[in-house]
Amino acid sequence: MFSEQAQELSDAASGVAETQTFYLKNPNAAVDENRYYKSVNDRLFFYIFNADKQLVRFERASFRLEQFVLDVIESWDIDEGEVEVFRHSNETGQLSTVMMTSKKIVTDNAVQTLYVGKDVTALYSGLQKATYAQVLLGFVAVLIASAIGYYMAGRALVPLKEAYDKQKQFAADASHELRTPLAVVMASADLLLADPSIQNPFLRQVLEDLKSEVKKMTNLVSDLLMVARSDNNALKFKIQRLDLTEILKQVIRTMTPIAEKKNIRLGGENFRKAMINADEQKIKQLAIILVDNAIKYTPEGGAVLVKLEKADDARAIFSVIDNGVGIAPENLDKVFERFYRVDKARSREMGGNGLGLAIAAEIAKLHDGKISVISQFGEGTKFTVELKANLKK
Repeated sequence: MFSEQAQELSDAASGVAETQTFYLKNPNAAVDENRYYKSVNDRLFFYIFNADKQLVRFERASFRLEQFVLDVIESWDIDEGEVEVFRHSNETGQLSTVMMTSKKIVTDNAVQTLYVGKDVTALYSGLQKATYAQVLLGFVAVLIASAIGYYMAGRALVPLKEAYDKQKQFAADASHELRTPLAVVMASADLLLADPSIQNPFLRQVLEDLKSEVKKMTNLVSDLLMVARSDNNALKFKIQRLDLTEILKQVIRTMTPIAEKKNIRLGGENFRKAMINADEQKIKQLAIILVDNAIKYTPEGGAVLVKLEKADDARAIFSVIDNGVGIAPENLDKVFERFYRVDKARSREMGGNGLGLAIAAEIAKLHDGKISVISQFGEGTKFTVELKANLKK
C-alpha cells in the first residue's frame, strides 16, 4: 500500500515539474492552470519555491495541515525523490498523516524546488483499523482452531488411552495372579528337596535349577507388579523420619555375602547421621538395586563403595561406585529405560530383567529425588541418588 501511494506521489511530482518546466521555458505562453493539476486530486498538494526560498506557485494543503506542511518544508533534509511519511497531532489530539516528496526543477534561467504531498490520514486510519480487525480475527481463529484441535485430538486419543489403561491393568492383574502359583511351585520344590527318598543327583540338580528359575520369575513378577502399580499411581508409601545411613549400612550387610562370592570388596564411606523423610522399604529397595547392579558388573577381585556424599537439612546424597566394566557413552542415557539391558546375553546369565534401574529411578522420582550416572567404559560406574530431606508426609 505504501509503495502504491509513493508511486502515485512520484507521478504527480513528475507531472507538476514537467508543467512548471514548460512554464519557465515559455514565460509568455498561455499556460492552462489545469495542467498543474492533471496528476493531482483533492488529497494532493504542492508548493514550488525558487532559489531564494520564495513561493512561486502552489496548490495549498487543507487549512488544518498547511502550517504543519510548511514547517516540514522549512526543515526538509530528505534526498530528492525519497518519499517520507510525517505525522502531526493538533490541539485536540487528532492525528493527521502526510506523505511527501521533493523534486528539483532545473532550467537555463532558474532552479526551483517542488514539494508534493498527499493527505493519507484516512488511508492510514483505515489500514490501522483493518490491522486491528485482522489481529482480532486471527486471535479468534486461533482460539477456535485450538479448541477444535483439542476436541478432535481428545476424541482420537480416547481409544489409545483406553487401550493403554487396559494394558496397565492387565500387567498389574497378571503380575498379582502369578505370585500365588509361583509361590506354590517354590514350596513344592523345597518339599521335594527335603524328601530323603530323592537321592538321585540328577533329580536334585533339576529341582535346584527349578528353584533358581522360579526365583528369577518371582523377582520379575514383583518388579512388573511395582511398575504397574507405579503407572496406575497405586504405589503405597509410608513416609517416616529415618536415618539414611542406617539403611545403607543394612544394605551393605545384606549384600556382603553376595559380594564375597565374587571376591568383591563391599564397604561404606563417610557415613554419618542423615535424617530424611522417606519410605524405608522403598529406599532400601533402591539402594539394593544399585549395589546389586554394581556387584553384577564388577569382575572378581573388584570393589564396590557406598558413599554418603552430602547430608544437611535440605537434602541427602549418596552414591554407589564400582570399578567394573563401565557403560559405553552411547548407552548412558538409556540405562534407566524399562527392559533395557546393555549386554543382553550377560544380563540373562546374571538374572537381570532390565527393570532394576528403571524401578530405582521411579522410586527416586516418587520421593521428589533423582538418580544420575557417570561412567568410564572399562573403568567403572558411579550412580548418584539425591533425595529431599524434608519430603512432606
